[in-house]
Amino acid sequence: MTSTFHNEIKLGEVNYRLSATTDSDESMVLDLLGSLDSGEVVADGRLRLPVEGGTTIGKLLARVLGAHTRLRSRASRHANANQPWTESLDTELRTTWLTPTDLLSPALIRSLADDMQRSPTAIRARLARVGCDPDVPGRELSATAAVLLGGKSGATQGKT
Repeated sequence: MTSTFHNEIKLGEVNYRLSATTDSDESMVLDLLGSLDSGEVVADGRLRLPVEGGTTIGKLLARVLGAHTRLRSRASRHANANQPWTESLDTELRTTWLTPTDLLSPALIRSLADDMQRSPTAIRARLARVGCDPDVPGRELSATAAVLLGGKSGATQGKT
């Protein structure tokens, strides 16, 4: 015996319709259609699977699609990403890093990244360029570390 279940939902501007039809005791067909109010189809697909696997496959799809949605909804950029560093920003970064704090390096880098609207990776890389040791808040780079990290040593910071 054939039976069909339909469900509809609107997400944003897209109307989704999902139909599950059992065409025998052994298989089920899922049909998905997503369309705009104008009728333009933006999503469609068909999946055939064994009836006894429906619940398990549903859970699998929910996990995969949920993970994909979370990845896609992450903020893709920081407001100041790819913006040039100015002398005043470098001074602010250096001063903040060298000011005594109880924060460990990762926490201070995240805080600076939030304040400066840049990525933690960008902050960490810039610290070496302004003569700061990115692993230890409050410490300038030694001459040896500056060579390795491509930055300025604390002793040469500010000199041209």
